[in-house]
Amino acid sequence: MNYFSSDFKLGILGGGQLGKMLLAETRKFDIQTYVIDPSAAAPSQFGATQFFMGDLMDFNAIYEFGKKVDVLTIEIENVNLDALDQLEAEGLAIYPSPKTLRLIQNKGRQKDFYVENTIPTSTHQRFGDLNQLKSKIENLAFPFVWKCAQYGYDGNGVKIVRNVTNLENLPNVECIAEQMVPFKNELAVIVVRSVSGEVKTYPVVEMEFHPEANQVEYVICPARIDEKVAKKATEIALKVSEAFNHVGLLAVEMFQTEDDEILVNEVAPRPHNSGHYSIEASYTSQFENHLRAILNLPLGNTASKVAGIMVNLVGSAGFSGPVIYENIEKIMAIDGVTPHIYGKRETRPFRKMGHVTIVNENMEEARKIAEEVKNSIRVIS
Repeated sequence: MNYFSSDFKLGILGGGQLGKMLLAETRKFDIQTYVIDPSAAAPSQFGATQFFMGDLMDFNAIYEFGKKVDVLTIEIENVNLDALDQLEAEGLAIYPSPKTLRLIQNKGRQKDFYVENTIPTSTHQRFGDLNQLKSKIENLAFPFVWKCAQYGYDGNGVKIVRNVTNLENLPNVECIAEQMVPFKNELAVIVVRSVSGEVKTYPVVEMEFHPEANQVEYVICPARIDEKVAKKATEIALKVSEAFNHVGLLAVEMFQTEDDEILVNEVAPRPHNSGHYSIEASYTSQFENHLRAILNLPLGNTASKVAGIMVNLVGSAGFSGPVIYENIEKIMAIDGVTPHIYGKRETRPFRKMGHVTIVNENMEEARKIAEEVKNSIRVIS
């Protein structure tokens, strides 16, 4: 198939900010892009050749959309897998495959998969719903991490449970209870794998989380960890990638324990927040490499040109409504600072609205500037 033909059509399921940034890379190639998303205000609507509104969990919407394109990929894993199975059976190239997505989409199944494949991860138990968990509460040790099995995102669907009272107001849905892991760092490695099996990894990154929102505040590349720990994290990420047999990007999130063991937390089979720094700091961004992988082109250099830190821009507490980015001109006056605004019209507390990348040859200086950026810009209404 000629991916550089004007007739070639790439389909993307999901039209959020990940799709928007992926579309920025498709402009390097002579291909048409079709995007489907349930929201008329999706950030990807303006960058695509054609934009379609549709429910990503609706069989007919996804099936009919898939029949319009030559290759289909995702920017969100919560999509109708039965439709993808049917399209794949009819010969459509889908990356990552429905089989891979089925293993990852449900977090309970994902955790079972790690155990089955001897991939180090925290101890967990699966429950059909919250009521079942409550009936087995005597078998659980506090504190533990509650996660809804499906449809969680950006800190939603995750809660630290320290006592029975913390279970109140949680949704009565399929869920898992994970043993709390004492850790000193949260790390991530992005693995990129092409259709023909070429594999590359990005450097290990370190993630600093917001204590209240349970969202990543800073992504730091390279991670400030010992070389042996970085090597171990990369080897485990490669083992996870091989087990899932994915095509495209796989972001592997991990814990570095107090005694420097590496435990896999969860994965995302698509471009990921932990790789946004790569747009400015890497020789080849995660988004370009995702395209190279699914189009079976040679993978690009994943090394960093300079140290990079990504700061998430989220809606400030107490503000909901039409968005205003306060002091953006102030941060743009700083060398090495690049803002990415996602184009979401409405802000709300802790909603991801954009990110800022800081690049610098000196990691300590980059981290200071990141703090300054975080303290300067406000996402309000």
